[in-house]
Amino acid sequence: MTSKMVIRQPQPTMIIQDSDEWGSDICDCTQDVPECCFAFWCLPCFACSISKKYGQCLCLPLLDYFGGIISPVTMSMRVSMRERYGIKDTMCKDCVYSTFCVPCSWCQMSREMKRRKIPIVLISSKAT
Repeated sequence: MTSKMVIRQPQPTMIIQDSDEWGSDICDCTQDVPECCFAFWCLPCFACSISKKYGQCLCLPLLDYFGGIISPVTMSMRVSMRERYGIKDTMCKDCVYSTFCVPCSWCQMSREMKRRKIPIVLISSKAT
C-alpha cells in the first residue's frame, strides 16, 4: 500500500483597495465615446449586452419598456452594482438617473464594470 502526498501551492491573490465612489460621473461620455454612441443609437441592444456582461439575463433590460415612469430594471441594476462594488450613493440619485438619464446611466455602469475588472498579471522572476 502506497500513499501519495499532495502539495498545493498557495494561489496568487490580489486585494484591491478601491474607491467607494463611481469611477466616472454620469455625463462622462468622453471617456468611452464608441460605447456612448452605441447606447444613444440603440439603447435596448446596449443595455442587454451590459446586462449579460454583468451576469444577468440578456433580455432583462427589455422589461423597462413595459414599465411606467421609472425604469425598474435600470434602477435595480444600478443598486446591484453599487452593492457589489461598495459604491456609496443614494437610492434617490439612482431613481433620478434611471428615470431621466437612462442611456447615461447604462454607460456609467459599463465604464464602472470595465474599471473594476482588473486582470491579475503574474510576473516570473529568475535570477540570471
